[in-house]
Amino acid sequence: MGAMTWNGVRERVETLARADKAQEVFGAWGKYGGTGHHFRLADPLSEAEVSEAEAQWGVSLPADYRAFLLEVGAGGAGPGYGLTTLSRSDAGWVWSDPGGGTVHERLRVPFPGGEESVRAQVEHERKEPVESDFADETAFDVAYRAWLKDDERLSDWFLSGAVCLSHEGCGYFHWLVVSGPQRGQVWIDERAGDGRLSPLGQLGFADWYLDWVEKTEAVVRRAG
Repeated sequence: MGAMTWNGVRERVETLARADKAQEVFGAWGKYGGTGHHFRLADPLSEAEVSEAEAQWGVSLPADYRAFLLEVGAGGAGPGYGLTTLSRSDAGWVWSDPGGGTVHERLRVPFPGGEESVRAQVEHERKEPVESDFADETAFDVAYRAWLKDDERLSDWFLSGAVCLSHEGCGYFHWLVVSGPQRGQVWIDERAGDGRLSPLGQLGFADWYLDWVEKTEAVVRRAG
């Protein structure tokens, strides 16, 4: 997907910011929690900058997302509390996703996918220590701390090869797969609410983002 995909999109988002009822849009002003994106978009990146970020992390970003970075913005206004922003820091190029946790060093590792990750999650949950199985509280605490460490490692593995796109609130996040067979797909992580990490069908970044723009325009029209 190239220039035609994103033609006029930045202007549409900027128009939303000027709407009378823009503050009624979820995530825009943090009315329901979070900081809000205020419909602001970061400046687009240059071809050299995007290429440098790809080289640093050893990935080739999906074409529609890559074009967005070049033509619309490096992050900002978007679903939930807004898109994470790709920017250069002291550590090089990173996605600004406090709470989401893009594991930058594992972006080149293939995303494990649905069935494989579900099996691993079920097996891990099966091994969760039960206090009544231990002779004393100390032994249980040691076992439980070890289980929690495994949980952290497993979470990192689940999200290998994916970039955190946005925070939806309540610990829910959207992710874009950048490595492996599911590359280009958007997934939602609802594990914080006892849900699963699952794909939004075969939805790619462009369809996901443009759907948000269209639905937000409809909300603003209704509110007005």
